[in-house]
Amino acid sequence: MIQETTSNEHYNKNLIHGLHAKLAKAYLGGGDKKLNQQRELGKLTARERIATLLDQDSFFLEIGALVGDGMYEEYGGCPSGGVITGIGYIHGKQCIVVANDATVKAGAWFPITSKKNLRAQEIAIENQLPIIYLVDSAGIFLPLQDEVFADKEHFGRQFRNNAIMSSQGIIQIAAIMGSCVAGGAYLPIMCDEAMIVDKTGSIFLAGSYLVKAAIGEDIDNETLGGATTHCEISGVTDYKFPNDKACLQSIRDIISKIGDVPKAGFNRIAPVLPQKNPLDIYSLLPADRTKPYDMIEIINRIVDGSEFEEYKKLYGQSIICGLARIDGWAVGIVANQRKMVKSKKGEMQMGGVIYSDSADKAARFIMNCNQKKIPLVFLQDVTGFMVGSRAEQGGIIKDGAKMVNAVANSVVPKFTVVIGNSYGAGNYAMCGKAFDPRLIIAWPTAQIAVMSGNSAAKTLLQIKVSTLKAQGKVISAEEEKLLLDEIITRYNDKTSPYYAASQLWVDSIIDPIDTRKVLSAGIEAANNAPIQKRFNVGLIQT
Repeated sequence: MIQETTSNEHYNKNLIHGLHAKLAKAYLGGGDKKLNQQRELGKLTARERIATLLDQDSFFLEIGALVGDGMYEEYGGCPSGGVITGIGYIHGKQCIVVANDATVKAGAWFPITSKKNLRAQEIAIENQLPIIYLVDSAGIFLPLQDEVFADKEHFGRQFRNNAIMSSQGIIQIAAIMGSCVAGGAYLPIMCDEAMIVDKTGSIFLAGSYLVKAAIGEDIDNETLGGATTHCEISGVTDYKFPNDKACLQSIRDIISKIGDVPKAGFNRIAPVLPQKNPLDIYSLLPADRTKPYDMIEIINRIVDGSEFEEYKKLYGQSIICGLARIDGWAVGIVANQRKMVKSKKGEMQMGGVIYSDSADKAARFIMNCNQKKIPLVFLQDVTGFMVGSRAEQGGIIKDGAKMVNAVANSVVPKFTVVIGNSYGAGNYAMCGKAFDPRLIIAWPTAQIAVMSGNSAAKTLLQIKVSTLKAQGKVISAEEEKLLLDEIITRYNDKTSPYYAASQLWVDSIIDPIDTRKVLSAGIEAANNAPIQKRFNVGLIQT
């Protein structure tokens, strides 16, 4: 047992080391050379701008740091999607920050950049948080314009969101700290206030070259759209600053004067650290993801005082439900139990599988949390719903539908942590991305897919072998094994948390010991948006 615990710890700490290495690479953006070029122009880098803007030593919850990982390699890559987004504190007030990284293709918009910007705006809208844009972008990346420009969730959606946020009274402030061209010029000017940095900031619908080509006018970019033009002649921008630091300080001053807003009123008391050491998580999570473990032990290392009030403890045990506090915030927890448990009939049930009784229990618990105005936290390690004749005859589809309906109709904010497996319909029932969690985060141990690599590979192999037989071809057992291994490798590459993060299926991959801090910041953000609707049970039959 001690040897297995040590092996688990070694394996999981290696995963954390790999995460930090990935993040360190992403934080470099376009690389040291590009970062130094930015500084030589008298500009701060995107991350330096964010550090200057936010309260010193405060927590910045970065969203999508690993977006774009492994993508667009034919164009030199797009680290972090060429934009840095997250929730930070300015004079103690949470704000969304969106900062273009001009070291990555001059801050141009790739398809994933658009998706990431829209996610930042979505978080601002859901949580009614002020949003600050630090603009330094060359506009749409033209070789991929057909994937960025015209569809509903493309580039133009951000301007629609600007207008929606304005109508909802969500504060928007934009600082033009570099290029801001073409359609992108509308973003800062649709904000409540727009500021510009002299000599480095510029904004226009068409640059000097295009103006010359279109109407034959000879003019330089500074005269066309620099700070003097827009602060003294056109009136397009509201404030003019000599450098980045002065501009960022002005934003801080503005935020410091914002009045308070009504809160959702989620219950919070003084935080208490878990009694059980969160570092134990490294040894509790099996290196072999097929092995069982007790999810209660994980919960006890996340919640305040390691105190967890379990709901229907002896019923539907393949899902754990209960009340606790995380950093002082009251929460309802819905988690997959990964050890073997007994059913109400005394039969053993597989860990990580959702059975009818557990789905029914979870649906009822979710309804209770909505009645009590308690935010929900989902801890995913799920292989899916139970299958087979007994499950089907027992109404697994009906009971699963109850749970899915409860998750979909929930009006309290939901937060999802993908700890391990997130397969098939289990992903949906446990509040996957499609069900609008306010935040969805993953541990490095996460895997997200329709089914496991082994299951998928065996299915795909059967299809491949059948096809070959139909063509009159026969493969040896050795060839079959090589083909199986090849399919598993290819499939597993797309089940990893890094693939999910690159596509923005999850907002962040985090070290498990940071889970409390991240969830607390998320609930604090959600507390800024009062709940306007009542929970509707929809099709749920009790």
